[in-house]
Order: sequence, then structure tokens, then C-alpha cells
Amino acid sequence: MERIAIFPGSFDPFTIGHESVVRRALPMFDKVIIMIGFNTNKRSFFPLEKRKGWIAKVFKGESKVEVRTHEGLTVDFARSVNANYILRGLRTSADFEYERAIAQMNKKLFPEIETVFLLTMPEHTPVNSSIVRDIILHGGDASMFIPSGLDMAEFTLDHE
Repeated sequence: MERIAIFPGSFDPFTIGHESVVRRALPMFDKVIIMIGFNTNKRSFFPLEKRKGWIAKVFKGESKVEVRTHEGLTVDFARSVNANYILRGLRTSADFEYERAIAQMNKKLFPEIETVFLLTMPEHTPVNSSIVRDIILHGGDASMFIPSGLDMAEFTLDHE
């Protein structure tokens, strides 16, 4: 059986912390599908297609990574791509409590799925999309928090 993991999130924007979790997970799985979730009732800062393009650029040439979008339950997406695992990064104990509850609900909804938690690297603990987005919004230099190879000039705040 192929070991397929999905890494769900809004990735608004995709950070060095997200990249680190995916790269560290690659040896564990045959495929990692980065699933950009979206909610038509929620306002995103960066357009979905931009986020998808940025992530694809970060993992260009990495055959084990796919980038997809999905609206709806993560477990429904997991079923549709035959994923056995949900990959999640943990920065803090508060993240653990939140993610544990989601993982337990996902297990009830889809008993075949397992959630795999990876701790973030210590240097990435304070990095989160909301803070990075706020730095960008206020004209700060967020380049140290986004994956190398992405041009900060591309990170203009367009609203979907």
C-alpha cells in the first residue's frame, strides 16, 4: 500500500516552518500532498492560485510532492486521494491540544486515517502565517520567514 500523506492548511502564506515539516516528512511517505483548504465564507489575504504557485515553486523538481486545493472536510479529501495519513506540524503545547482534538474527530469520521505530528524546528517555533502576513501588511521584510527562492515582491496583499 502506498503511504500517502496530506498536509492540510490555508498556507496564507506558506512559511519556512511549513516547508521544513514537508521536507522532513518526505522520507516517511511515498507522496505528500499539500492540500490548500479554502472556505468561500472566509476572506484570504493571498489569492488561492498565488499560494498554490508559490508552494509548487518551492517543491519544483520534488516528485513526491503535489499541491492541490480542496473545499470541505479534510477527511473527504483524504479519501478522494487514497491518503492514509494527515501530516501536521506542532509549534507549541497549545497547537498540540488543538490538533489532538481535530485528529481524534478525523479518526471518528475516517477510522483508516492516522495523524502524524512533527515538532517544528526550534528556530521555526515563533513563525506562523498570521504574524508573517502582518509583517508583510505593514511593509516589513518577511523574507527570512518565507522559503528561499520566493521573491518578496510577489507578496503583495491581493484580496480574493
